[in-house]
Amino acid sequence: MLVIVGYVVVTASIFGGFALAGGHLGALFQPVELLMIGGGAGGAFFVGNNMKSIKATLKDLPKVLKGSKYNKNSYMELMALLYEFLGKVRKEGLMSIEADVERPEESPIFAKYPKILADHHVVEFMTDYLRIMVSGNLNAMEIENLMDVEIETHHHEAMISSHAIAKLGDGMPAFGIVAAVMGVVHTMESVGVPPAELGMLIAHALVGTFLGILLAYGFVGPLAALLEQKAEEGTKMLQTIKVTLLANLNGYAPAMAVEFGRKVLNSAERPGFLELEEHVKQKR
Repeated sequence: MLVIVGYVVVTASIFGGFALAGGHLGALFQPVELLMIGGGAGGAFFVGNNMKSIKATLKDLPKVLKGSKYNKNSYMELMALLYEFLGKVRKEGLMSIEADVERPEESPIFAKYPKILADHHVVEFMTDYLRIMVSGNLNAMEIENLMDVEIETHHHEAMISSHAIAKLGDGMPAFGIVAAVMGVVHTMESVGVPPAELGMLIAHALVGTFLGILLAYGFVGPLAALLEQKAEEGTKMLQTIKVTLLANLNGYAPAMAVEFGRKVLNSAERPGFLELEEHVKQKR
């Protein structure tokens, strides 16, 4: 919703301001210029990205119209889930969670947290390292190094669409200049027409530069920034799991391990200590 609101504000401000200054909006309607800019940028996008990047971008674009699925409630659910797993391990031993880890979709613990269960990245990351803990073959330092590598890989993949869209936006001003130059060429070959027509041709040529810059910084660039923010939010979930599990591996009680995880969160989404404690008690 905020994306649409932002686009409306950009459009109303730019075109409204132009109209208030006495400009004629009809002069800005240049579908041929849009064809050259959009077509050129779209073609360069396909040339500059492999199929994996293209698919990832097309998959992620619809997400910009949705609100963030990672909020304060999501993090509280995650930490309550971690507390429940670690509490079960503390009372019944590591082998007690083996069935939950192997088949999370059938786990009564995961069933209490449907939002977490629906996020396959989070579930896979959590169950993989709980499984490693059950096996008991790695120490905390080795697991931490492995977690860091996996989180870095996940973040790199999550940023693919953001980088692709950012490069697309970076190229649009240049394609706007190309469209403007083509308009100037057409104007120069039309020398001899009445001055009024010549002025219109020059104005149409300048619209190409305007459209390229507007599309880059008013529409495409902000999308890349939003996709980057969404990737950061997903990575924060994995970092919370990492810190919580490592704290438990280093001998801290479940309540303290969850407190370690709480400290990883950004201040805007971080619940208070008592707020999280109350939430965990309700879920038990």
